[in-house]
Amino acid sequence: MRVRRVDASGDMVFGGNQAAFWQDAPDGVAQVVESRLNLWEGQWYLDAAEGTPYQTQVLGKRTEATRDPVLRARILETPGVTEIAADSSTLNRETRALAVSATINTAYTASVLAAGLASTQATVSTSVYDGR
Repeated sequence: MRVRRVDASGDMVFGGNQAAFWQDAPDGVAQVVESRLNLWEGQWYLDAAEGTPYQTQVLGKRTEATRDPVLRARILETPGVTEIAADSSTLNRETRALAVSATINTAYTASVLAAGLASTQATVSTSVYDGR
């Protein structure tokens, strides 16, 4: 899997040749998961059915039973994700904000040079705000 990196503000990184891409890395999969979680259903003009159904199954009234299963399914459907090691979601109805975080296992291994270890895990964290 090859994914163009994004910086801390969410802008694509250009230049640096191959350093501007994640190549078969857990962090690349985590970036794709975060992008998928940030895409609302109906937002993409090429496929209105693609996206996370926030308005109907996550943020709407009486969605407590469907919220976490929908978010887990969205994460697990991401290419490169093999399982979810841990996840959590917190909905603040007063501020209309949802915080989602997950630790995922991926099909790719990243070596941590300083410790001499290899890891297939990555952490995903994103926030969604419904400003209606």
